[in-house]
Amino acid sequence: MSELLNKLGIYTIKDLLEYYPRVYEDRTRLTTIDNFVKDQNVLFLGTLVKPVTMVYAKKKKILSTVVTDKSGSVAFLTWFNQVYIKDRLKEGQTYLFYGKVGAVSGTRATLDSCSIYNIEDLEKIQGIYPIYSLTAGITQNYLFKLINSLFDSGVVIDEIFSDDFRRKYNLAEANYALRNIHFPKSYDMVKTARNRIIFEELFLFQLALMNIKEKEIGTKKTNYYEDLDESDFLALIPFKLTNAQSKVIDQIKNDMKSDVVMNRLIQGDVGSGKTMVAAIAMYLAVKNGYQAALMAPTTILANQHYIELSEYFEKLNIRVEIMTSSTTKRQKEKIIEALKNKKIDIIIGTHSILEDNVEFSNLGLVVTDEQHRFGVKQRMKLSAKGNIVDTIVMTATPIPRSLAIILYGDLDLSIIDELPPGRKPVDTCVVNDSYNQRVYNFLRKQINEGRQVYVVCPLVEENEDLDLNSVEKLYEEYKKEFKEFNVGILHGKMKNKEKDQIMQDFKENNINILISTTVIEVGISVPNATVMVIENADRFGLAALHQLRGRVGRGSAASYCILKSNNKSVISRQRLEIMRKSNDGFEIAQKDLELRGPGDFFGVRQSGMPEFKLANLLTDTRVLEQTQEAVKEIVKEDKALMLDKNRKIKETLYKKYGEQLNNIVG
Repeated sequence: MSELLNKLGIYTIKDLLEYYPRVYEDRTRLTTIDNFVKDQNVLFLGTLVKPVTMVYAKKKKILSTVVTDKSGSVAFLTWFNQVYIKDRLKEGQTYLFYGKVGAVSGTRATLDSCSIYNIEDLEKIQGIYPIYSLTAGITQNYLFKLINSLFDSGVVIDEIFSDDFRRKYNLAEANYALRNIHFPKSYDMVKTARNRIIFEELFLFQLALMNIKEKEIGTKKTNYYEDLDESDFLALIPFKLTNAQSKVIDQIKNDMKSDVVMNRLIQGDVGSGKTMVAAIAMYLAVKNGYQAALMAPTTILANQHYIELSEYFEKLNIRVEIMTSSTTKRQKEKIIEALKNKKIDIIIGTHSILEDNVEFSNLGLVVTDEQHRFGVKQRMKLSAKGNIVDTIVMTATPIPRSLAIILYGDLDLSIIDELPPGRKPVDTCVVNDSYNQRVYNFLRKQINEGRQVYVVCPLVEENEDLDLNSVEKLYEEYKKEFKEFNVGILHGKMKNKEKDQIMQDFKENNINILISTTVIEVGISVPNATVMVIENADRFGLAALHQLRGRVGRGSAASYCILKSNNKSVISRQRLEIMRKSNDGFEIAQKDLELRGPGDFFGVRQSGMPEFKLANLLTDTRVLEQTQEAVKEIVKEDKALMLDKNRKIKETLYKKYGEQLNNIVG
């Protein structure tokens, strides 16, 4: 049995105690056979009026018997392939049964595959009954008795929270919670127990994150003026900031003035103006005598940021440079020298600025764009080029708040949840290949009106094993169909110079239709592109689809997204329907999380995503936020967890996250 339990992840007594039920059955009411209702689950006492018989039918062993009770009605009970029941049940004996009622006719009823218990088990069985996930060879009854035996033996676990702490957050005592998660007498007891266990899981995880954050950021060394004034920069931009942008800028200014290093995540939907917020932060850093760095995941996006921002910075006598893999060796040497001698105020670039020979004179602020495309270590490597610098992380991938707390728990969260005035929602439709000609006619009409088109698909090369359109196959098809227009191709296997040239040609309207992989997903802005066609749209996560759709609708003209899919599955249709109905990235992200689960949110499993035994990021948001506050308070009072009342918390934290903490606490 030990080997079978190992398959369930149960190796120790602690594992067994923490092997929580997946659902519960209501077994509170003992009923009689005359009150049976079809399809209802019932708990009843029955006396065998005949011995168990066994017959063979279609390779199955069918066991059956008849029971009666004080009502005088009878129930015909059947089991399949459970040969042991023949010896388990004796004629004339009374047993406790639980099962689902099949047919009911007058004083007769049928039930298949009932659970069987001895009468003396009634007190244990009657109540809210736990149902566990199983593996072949392990039964519900076996697990029930095994876990019950732990409590009968008087097992006790340590309480890690003080009485005052539990009172403050209305938490049950640990042993009460453990007993009532397994053997509750009411659903209220289940609720109380779950709340305590979920709170502890999320609390310990966030406490670990908080300590990792403390280790990484250290003591602040940058000093900013009390009066951080961005009015000179605002005077240059031809539009008014949204209220959401202004709110986030205020949060950044407060961070800059505080004695704690800024580590802030700016989340904003496609086109919400995150880059402008980052530009203002960089302006304030430079104005206070520091250098700033902006790191983007692709050369194309780095170039776009440089072109857009240098126009403003140069008018303010702020020296800006760009460094990517396309930068020549000679240019790089000049830039590195200028950075070291503080002749450059702001550097914009890709991974190139992480190279060991890149040094700064006085780096004060680091901005990374599309953080989930960089590892945390890369972000830290750039920050380490300064003397404990402020950090801003930007992402246009909308993440539900609960998931953001987990993924970016070491960052303070800012959300730009407002689009600039004048931005029109993108009309979205879902079609299959039977609509191809209508789609082609629509694209032709758009191009003849002077617009441009993106066509995106998942693969670079054709793969016979997968029924997916590849870039190369589509490129040939579109060249054949649209002979009168210029069709371009873009994918990740191209050299950077090739990609840059293609994007430049597209921006300058020298290419009418661009066939591409998701390399165009992040950040590229071509206001004249008004149509996005996504092939095999069911193969993308909703977050990725929303990102891709954000490449159009960036100008004043009406824009469209055509999602193509031949997948007829219910889930696939549901997901694409969400895209059709909503342009709200946060709503889409929440739905994506519900449908796909947190591990697959970005289309690939996130390394380091915590595996909680009971906590659920979709349903436990309230507890997640409550634990976040509790952690902040406890760290503020006792950062090293040295007080007696926090000793057990510290011990448990080490046991659970010792490797990750690496002697950070205490």
